[in-house]
Amino acid sequence: MHLSPEPMSATLNFLSDRINSLSESETLAMSRKSRELQAKGIDIINLSIGEPDFNTPDFIKTAAKEAIDKNFSKYMPVAGYADLREAISKKFKRDNNLNYSANQIVVSTGAKQSIANAMLCLLNPGDEVLVPAPYWVSYIEIIKLTRATAVIVPAGIETNFKITPAQLKKFISPKTKMLVYSSPCNPTGSVYTKEELKSIAELISSYNNIFIIADEIYEYINYVGKTESIAQFDFIYDRVITVNGMAKGFAMTGWRIGYIGAPLAIAQACDKLQGQFTSGASSIAQRATNAAVSNSDLSGVIAMKDAFQKRRDIILGLLREIPGVKSNVPDGAFYVFPEVKSYFGKKFNGNAINNAEDLSMYLLTEGHVAIVSGGAFGDKNCIRISYAASEPQIREAMKRIKEALSQLK
Repeated sequence: MHLSPEPMSATLNFLSDRINSLSESETLAMSRKSRELQAKGIDIINLSIGEPDFNTPDFIKTAAKEAIDKNFSKYMPVAGYADLREAISKKFKRDNNLNYSANQIVVSTGAKQSIANAMLCLLNPGDEVLVPAPYWVSYIEIIKLTRATAVIVPAGIETNFKITPAQLKKFISPKTKMLVYSSPCNPTGSVYTKEELKSIAELISSYNNIFIIADEIYEYINYVGKTESIAQFDFIYDRVITVNGMAKGFAMTGWRIGYIGAPLAIAQACDKLQGQFTSGASSIAQRATNAAVSNSDLSGVIAMKDAFQKRRDIILGLLREIPGVKSNVPDGAFYVFPEVKSYFGKKFNGNAINNAEDLSMYLLTEGHVAIVSGGAFGDKNCIRISYAASEPQIREAMKRIKEALSQLK
Protein backbone atom coordinates (compact mmCIF):
# COMPACT_ATOMS: atom_id res chain seq x y z
CA MET A 1 0.00 0.00 0.00
CA HIS A 2 1.33 3.45 -0.94
CA LEU A 3 1.40 5.94 1.91
CA SER A 4 1.15 9.62 1.18
CA PRO A 5 3.86 11.72 2.79
CA GLU A 6 2.79 13.59 5.88
CA PRO A 7 2.53 17.37 5.62
CA MET A 8 5.54 19.33 6.86
CA SER A 9 3.63 20.58 9.93
CA ALA A 10 3.22 16.96 11.05
CA THR A 11 6.88 16.10 10.60
CA LEU A 12 7.85 18.97 12.90
CA ASN A 13 6.39 16.91 15.74
CA PHE A 14 9.30 14.52 15.29
CA LEU A 15 11.93 17.21 15.72
CA SER A 16 13.42 17.80 19.14
CA ASP A 17 12.06 20.45 21.46
CA ARG A 18 15.54 21.89 21.34
CA ILE A 19 15.45 22.68 17.62
CA ASN A 20 11.79 23.67 17.60
CA SER A 21 12.49 26.26 20.30
CA LEU A 22 15.36 27.75 18.32
CA SER A 23 14.71 30.85 16.21
CA GLU A 24 16.26 31.41 12.82
CA SER A 25 18.86 34.16 12.77
CA GLU A 26 16.94 37.26 11.65
CA THR A 27 20.03 38.72 10.00
CA LEU A 28 20.43 35.60 7.87
CA ALA A 29 16.67 35.45 7.26
CA MET A 30 16.63 39.01 5.93
CA SER A 31 19.60 38.25 3.68
CA ARG A 32 17.72 35.24 2.34
CA LYS A 33 14.64 37.35 1.61
CA SER A 34 16.86 39.87 -0.14
CA ARG A 35 18.33 37.19 -2.39
CA GLU A 36 14.85 35.90 -3.21
CA LEU A 37 13.74 39.36 -4.37
CA GLN A 38 16.98 39.89 -6.26
CA ALA A 39 16.40 36.57 -8.03
CA LYS A 40 13.10 38.05 -9.28
CA GLY A 41 14.98 40.95 -10.82
CA ILE A 42 14.28 43.49 -8.06
CA ASP A 43 17.16 45.85 -7.25
CA ILE A 44 17.68 45.32 -3.51
CA ILE A 45 20.42 47.04 -1.52
CA ASN A 46 21.31 44.67 1.30
CA LEU A 47 22.35 46.50 4.48
CA SER A 48 21.25 43.65 6.73
CA ILE A 49 24.37 41.56 7.13
CA GLY A 50 27.56 42.25 9.07
CA GLU A 51 30.21 41.46 6.50
CA PRO A 52 33.08 43.72 5.41
CA ASP A 53 32.90 44.44 1.69
CA PHE A 54 36.71 44.36 1.52
CA ASN A 55 38.75 41.40 0.34
CA THR A 56 41.06 39.35 2.53
CA PRO A 57 44.57 40.89 2.37
CA ASP A 58 46.89 39.29 -0.17
CA PHE A 59 49.55 38.19 2.33
CA ILE A 60 46.92 36.12 4.15
CA LYS A 61 45.75 34.51 0.90
CA THR A 62 49.39 33.77 0.02
CA ALA A 63 49.84 31.94 3.32
CA ALA A 64 46.78 29.81 2.55
CA LYS A 65 48.11 28.93 -0.93
CA GLU A 66 51.47 27.97 0.57
CA ALA A 67 49.70 25.76 3.11
CA ILE A 68 47.96 23.90 0.29
CA ASP A 69 51.26 23.42 -1.55
CA LYS A 70 52.89 22.17 1.67
CA ASN A 71 50.08 19.64 2.14
CA PHE A 72 48.45 20.96 5.29
CA SER A 73 45.57 18.61 4.58
CA LYS A 74 45.65 16.22 7.53
CA TYR A 75 43.85 16.21 10.86
CA MET A 76 45.10 18.93 13.15
CA PRO A 77 45.04 19.24 16.96
CA VAL A 78 41.48 19.94 18.14
CA ALA A 79 42.42 23.21 19.82
CA GLY A 80 44.46 24.40 16.86
CA TYR A 81 48.04 24.10 15.62
CA ALA A 82 50.57 24.74 18.38
CA ASP A 83 52.33 27.52 16.49
CA LEU A 84 49.02 29.27 15.79
CA ARG A 85 48.07 29.18 19.46
CA GLU A 86 51.51 30.60 20.28
CA ALA A 87 50.94 33.36 17.74
CA ILE A 88 47.51 34.15 19.24
CA SER A 89 49.11 34.20 22.70
CA LYS A 90 51.58 36.82 21.47
CA LYS A 91 48.76 38.74 19.78
CA PHE A 92 46.82 38.88 23.06
CA LYS A 93 49.89 40.29 24.82
CA ARG A 94 50.78 42.72 21.99
CA ASP A 95 47.32 44.15 21.33
CA ASN A 96 45.39 43.58 24.56
CA ASN A 97 48.03 43.24 27.32
CA LEU A 98 46.49 39.88 28.23
CA ASN A 99 48.59 36.93 29.37
CA TYR A 100 47.11 33.78 27.87
CA SER A 101 49.52 30.92 27.34
CA ALA A 102 49.09 28.72 24.27
CA ASN A 103 47.34 26.00 26.28
CA GLN A 104 44.71 28.55 27.34
CA ILE A 105 43.71 29.15 23.72
CA VAL A 106 41.23 27.16 21.63
CA VAL A 107 40.79 27.84 17.92
CA SER A 108 37.31 27.12 16.55
CA THR A 109 35.23 27.37 13.39
CA GLY A 110 34.33 31.02 13.92
CA ALA A 111 33.79 33.11 17.03
CA LYS A 112 30.18 31.90 17.08
CA GLN A 113 31.42 28.38 17.82
CA SER A 114 33.84 29.78 20.40
CA ILE A 115 30.92 31.36 22.25
CA ALA A 116 28.81 28.21 21.96
CA ASN A 117 31.67 26.07 23.27
CA ALA A 118 32.12 28.27 26.33
CA MET A 119 28.40 28.43 27.10
CA LEU A 120 27.91 24.69 26.71
CA CYS A 121 30.88 24.04 28.98
CA LEU A 122 29.75 26.39 31.75
CA LEU A 123 25.96 26.53 31.81
CA ASN A 124 23.48 24.08 33.33
CA PRO A 125 19.68 24.02 33.06
CA GLY A 126 18.31 26.66 35.40
CA ASP A 127 21.39 28.89 35.34
CA GLU A 128 20.84 32.52 34.42
CA VAL A 129 22.86 34.56 31.95
CA LEU A 130 22.90 38.36 32.07
CA VAL A 131 22.54 39.71 28.54
CA PRO A 132 22.72 43.49 28.11
CA ALA A 133 20.32 44.61 25.39
CA PRO A 134 20.74 45.43 22.58
CA TYR A 135 22.65 42.17 22.06
CA TRP A 136 23.95 40.05 19.20
CA VAL A 137 21.16 37.79 17.98
CA SER A 138 22.85 34.43 18.56
CA TYR A 139 23.54 34.92 22.28
CA ILE A 140 19.93 34.22 23.16
CA GLU A 141 19.61 31.18 20.91
CA ILE A 142 22.85 29.59 22.16
CA ILE A 143 21.67 30.12 25.74
CA LYS A 144 18.46 28.29 24.81
CA LEU A 145 20.51 25.31 23.65
CA THR A 146 22.14 25.05 27.08
CA ARG A 147 18.69 25.18 28.75
CA ALA A 148 19.87 28.11 30.83
CA THR A 149 17.79 31.30 30.98
CA ALA A 150 18.68 34.62 29.40
CA VAL A 151 18.04 37.58 31.70
CA ILE A 152 17.80 40.70 29.59
CA VAL A 153 19.32 43.90 30.99
CA PRO A 154 17.95 46.76 28.85
CA ALA A 155 20.06 49.76 27.93
CA GLY A 156 18.47 52.48 25.80
CA ILE A 157 19.72 55.08 23.41
CA GLU A 158 19.81 57.69 26.21
CA THR A 159 22.78 55.82 27.80
CA ASN A 160 24.43 55.12 24.44
CA PHE A 161 23.11 51.56 24.79
CA LYS A 162 25.52 50.77 27.64
CA ILE A 163 24.67 49.30 31.03
CA THR A 164 25.95 50.50 34.39
CA PRO A 165 26.94 48.35 37.39
CA ALA A 166 24.01 49.74 39.39
CA GLN A 167 21.62 48.66 36.69
CA LEU A 168 23.29 45.28 36.27
CA LYS A 169 23.16 44.55 39.99
CA LYS A 170 19.36 44.66 39.98
CA PHE A 171 19.28 41.59 37.72
CA ILE A 172 21.77 39.42 39.59
CA SER A 173 20.25 36.49 41.47
CA PRO A 174 21.56 33.32 43.17
CA LYS A 175 21.08 31.59 39.80
CA THR A 176 23.30 34.01 37.87
CA LYS A 177 26.20 32.13 36.26
CA MET A 178 27.35 34.36 33.43
CA LEU A 179 27.45 37.80 31.82
CA VAL A 180 27.92 38.02 28.04
CA TYR A 181 28.48 41.26 26.12
CA SER A 182 30.26 42.60 23.03
CA SER A 183 32.46 45.68 22.77
CA PRO A 184 32.54 47.19 20.19
CA CYS A 185 28.93 46.15 20.16
CA ASN A 186 26.85 44.51 17.48
CA PRO A 187 24.28 46.03 16.85
CA THR A 188 24.85 49.47 18.41
CA GLY A 189 28.52 50.19 17.82
CA SER A 190 28.88 51.20 21.48
CA VAL A 191 32.31 50.75 23.05
CA TYR A 192 32.93 50.33 26.78
CA THR A 193 35.79 52.38 28.23
CA LYS A 194 38.42 50.95 30.55
CA GLU A 195 36.80 52.67 33.51
CA GLU A 196 33.34 51.33 32.62
CA LEU A 197 34.66 47.80 32.29
CA LYS A 198 36.55 48.04 35.56
CA SER A 199 33.40 49.05 37.43
CA ILE A 200 31.50 46.12 35.91
CA ALA A 201 34.37 43.77 36.75
CA GLU A 202 34.37 44.98 40.36
CA LEU A 203 30.66 44.22 40.64
CA ILE A 204 30.95 40.73 39.12
CA SER A 205 34.00 39.88 41.24
CA SER A 206 31.98 40.52 44.40
CA TYR A 207 29.85 37.47 43.58
CA ASN A 208 31.08 33.91 43.54
CA ASN A 209 31.03 31.86 40.36
CA ILE A 210 29.79 34.43 37.83
CA PHE A 211 31.76 34.16 34.60
CA ILE A 212 32.07 36.70 31.79
CA ILE A 213 32.17 36.09 28.05
CA ALA A 214 33.75 39.17 26.49
CA ASP A 215 33.07 39.20 22.74
CA GLU A 216 35.76 41.33 21.10
CA ILE A 217 35.26 40.29 17.46
CA TYR A 218 35.02 43.97 16.38
CA GLU A 219 38.21 44.89 18.24
CA TYR A 220 39.97 46.55 15.30
CA ILE A 221 36.91 48.50 14.11
CA ASN A 222 37.09 51.04 16.91
CA TYR A 223 36.95 54.78 16.17
CA VAL A 224 37.89 56.04 19.62
CA GLY A 225 41.17 54.26 20.29
CA LYS A 226 42.16 50.87 21.63
CA THR A 227 39.50 48.30 22.51
CA GLU A 228 39.75 47.56 26.22
CA SER A 229 39.51 43.99 27.56
CA ILE A 230 37.79 43.21 30.82
CA ALA A 231 40.28 40.37 31.40
CA GLN A 232 43.03 42.95 31.95
CA PHE A 233 41.92 43.30 35.56
CA ASP A 234 43.71 40.70 37.70
CA PHE A 235 40.83 40.35 40.15
CA ILE A 236 38.45 39.06 37.44
CA TYR A 237 40.92 37.45 34.98
CA ASP A 238 40.22 33.90 36.17
CA ARG A 239 36.53 34.24 35.34
CA VAL A 240 36.73 35.79 31.87
CA ILE A 241 36.57 34.06 28.50
CA THR A 242 37.88 36.47 25.87
CA VAL A 243 36.44 35.73 22.41
CA ASN A 244 37.87 37.02 19.16
CA GLY A 245 38.30 35.96 15.56
CA MET A 246 39.33 36.87 12.06
CA ALA A 247 36.04 37.69 10.32
CA LYS A 248 35.65 41.41 10.94
CA GLY A 249 39.10 42.95 11.38
CA PHE A 250 40.74 41.00 8.56
CA ALA A 251 37.75 40.64 6.18
CA MET A 252 37.84 36.85 6.62
CA THR A 253 34.17 36.01 7.21
CA GLY A 254 34.28 32.96 4.95
CA TRP A 255 37.44 31.52 6.47
CA ARG A 256 35.56 30.70 9.70
CA ILE A 257 38.20 31.11 12.37
CA GLY A 258 37.51 32.26 15.93
CA TYR A 259 39.34 31.68 19.17
CA ILE A 260 39.19 32.10 22.91
CA GLY A 261 41.63 32.91 25.65
CA ALA A 262 40.33 31.44 28.91
CA PRO A 263 41.24 29.98 32.28
CA LEU A 264 42.99 26.66 31.67
CA ALA A 265 40.16 24.46 32.96
CA ILE A 266 37.66 26.19 30.66
CA ALA A 267 39.99 25.99 27.66
CA GLN A 268 40.48 22.27 28.31
CA ALA A 269 36.71 21.78 28.59
CA CYS A 270 36.16 23.59 25.25
CA ASP A 271 38.86 21.41 23.67
CA LYS A 272 37.05 18.32 24.96
CA LEU A 273 33.66 19.49 23.71
CA GLN A 274 34.94 20.56 20.31
CA GLY A 275 36.63 17.19 19.90
CA GLN A 276 33.19 15.57 19.89
CA PHE A 277 31.52 18.12 17.59
CA THR A 278 33.81 19.44 14.87
CA SER A 279 37.41 18.62 15.85
CA GLY A 280 39.87 21.25 14.67
CA ALA A 281 39.03 24.16 12.40
CA SER A 282 40.11 24.13 8.74
CA SER A 283 43.84 23.48 8.41
CA ILE A 284 44.23 25.93 5.52
CA ALA A 285 42.29 28.67 7.31
CA GLN A 286 44.47 28.15 10.38
CA ARG A 287 47.65 28.69 8.35
CA ALA A 288 46.16 31.86 6.90
CA THR A 289 45.21 33.00 10.41
CA ASN A 290 48.75 32.44 11.62
CA ALA A 291 49.99 34.89 9.02
CA ALA A 292 47.36 37.44 10.03
CA VAL A 293 47.84 37.39 13.80
CA SER A 294 51.64 37.18 13.53
CA ASN A 295 51.76 40.38 11.48
CA SER A 296 52.22 43.41 13.72
CA ASP A 297 51.75 45.78 10.77
CA LEU A 298 48.07 46.65 11.02
CA SER A 299 48.12 49.35 8.36
CA GLY A 300 45.68 47.40 6.19
CA VAL A 301 43.33 46.90 9.12
CA ILE A 302 43.57 50.59 10.00
CA ALA A 303 42.81 51.62 6.42
CA MET A 304 39.67 49.47 6.46
CA LYS A 305 38.65 50.96 9.81
CA ASP A 306 39.15 54.48 8.47
CA ALA A 307 36.92 53.67 5.50
CA PHE A 308 34.21 52.40 7.83
CA GLN A 309 34.48 55.54 9.96
CA LYS A 310 34.00 57.71 6.87
CA ARG A 311 30.92 55.68 5.93
CA ARG A 312 29.60 55.99 9.47
CA ASP A 313 29.81 59.74 9.26
CA ILE A 314 28.03 59.71 5.91
CA ILE A 315 25.16 57.55 7.10
CA LEU A 316 24.75 59.52 10.34
CA GLY A 317 24.51 62.72 8.34
CA LEU A 318 21.85 61.22 6.08
CA LEU A 319 19.91 59.83 9.06
CA ARG A 320 19.75 63.34 10.56
CA GLU A 321 17.86 64.46 7.46
CA ILE A 322 15.03 61.99 8.12
CA PRO A 323 12.30 63.33 10.45
CA GLY A 324 11.52 61.21 13.48
CA VAL A 325 14.69 59.09 13.37
CA LYS A 326 17.01 59.26 16.35
CA SER A 327 20.51 57.74 16.49
CA ASN A 328 23.47 57.55 18.80
CA VAL A 329 26.99 57.98 17.43
CA PRO A 330 28.56 54.51 17.20
CA ASP A 331 32.16 54.34 18.40
CA GLY A 332 32.93 51.06 16.63
CA ALA A 333 31.76 48.15 14.48
CA PHE A 334 29.89 49.00 11.25
CA TYR A 335 26.26 49.46 12.23
CA VAL A 336 23.88 52.23 13.17
CA PHE A 337 20.94 51.38 15.41
CA PRO A 338 18.46 54.23 15.03
CA GLU A 339 15.26 54.55 17.05
CA VAL A 340 12.27 54.63 14.68
CA LYS A 341 9.27 54.36 17.00
CA SER A 342 7.85 57.66 15.73
CA TYR A 343 6.73 55.74 12.61
CA PHE A 344 4.80 53.10 14.52
CA GLY A 345 1.06 53.42 13.95
CA LYS A 346 1.46 55.06 10.56
CA LYS A 347 0.09 53.45 7.40
CA PHE A 348 0.86 52.89 3.74
CA ASN A 349 -1.97 51.91 1.40
CA GLY A 350 -4.09 51.04 4.42
CA ASN A 351 -1.45 48.74 5.94
CA ALA A 352 -0.33 49.75 9.42
CA ILE A 353 3.25 49.78 10.64
CA ASN A 354 2.87 48.45 14.17
CA ASN A 355 6.48 47.74 15.09
CA ALA A 356 10.08 47.62 13.86
CA GLU A 357 9.51 44.26 12.19
CA ASP A 358 6.69 45.69 10.11
CA LEU A 359 8.86 48.69 9.27
CA SER A 360 11.76 46.45 8.21
CA MET A 361 9.52 44.48 5.86
CA TYR A 362 8.03 47.70 4.50
CA LEU A 363 11.49 49.10 3.76
CA LEU A 364 12.37 45.84 1.99
CA THR A 365 9.24 45.55 -0.13
CA GLU A 366 8.60 49.25 -0.84
CA GLY A 367 12.02 50.84 -0.40
CA HIS A 368 14.00 47.86 -1.68
CA VAL A 369 16.51 48.15 1.17
CA ALA A 370 17.21 45.24 3.50
CA ILE A 371 17.83 46.11 7.14
CA VAL A 372 17.03 44.17 10.34
CA SER A 373 14.40 44.79 12.99
CA GLY A 374 15.77 45.85 16.35
CA GLY A 375 13.57 43.27 18.02
CA ALA A 376 16.07 40.63 16.87
CA PHE A 377 18.63 42.40 19.06
CA GLY A 378 16.43 43.07 22.06
CA ASP A 379 15.14 46.57 21.30
CA LYS A 380 11.81 46.74 19.47
CA ASN A 381 12.03 50.51 18.95
CA CYS A 382 15.06 50.37 16.66
CA ILE A 383 16.36 48.98 13.40
CA ARG A 384 19.90 47.91 12.53
CA ILE A 385 21.52 49.23 9.38
CA SER A 386 24.92 47.92 8.32
CA TYR A 387 27.24 50.32 6.55
CA ALA A 388 29.60 47.56 5.39
CA ALA A 389 28.79 48.63 1.85
CA SER A 390 30.15 51.08 -0.71
CA GLU A 391 29.51 54.80 -0.31
CA PRO A 392 27.30 54.95 -3.44
CA GLN A 393 25.21 52.04 -2.09
CA ILE A 394 24.87 53.74 1.29
CA ARG A 395 23.76 57.02 -0.26
CA GLU A 396 21.25 55.34 -2.55
CA ALA A 397 19.92 53.14 0.28
CA MET A 398 19.40 56.11 2.57
CA LYS A 399 17.66 58.00 -0.24
CA ARG A 400 15.28 55.07 -0.66
CA ILE A 401 14.68 54.78 3.10
CA LYS A 402 13.94 58.50 3.39
CA GLU A 403 11.48 58.37 0.48
CA ALA A 404 9.76 55.23 1.79
CA LEU A 405 9.36 56.69 5.29
CA SER A 406 7.94 59.90 3.86
CA GLN A 407 5.08 57.88 2.35
CA LEU A 408 3.91 56.70 5.78
CA LYS A 409 0.98 58.78 7.02
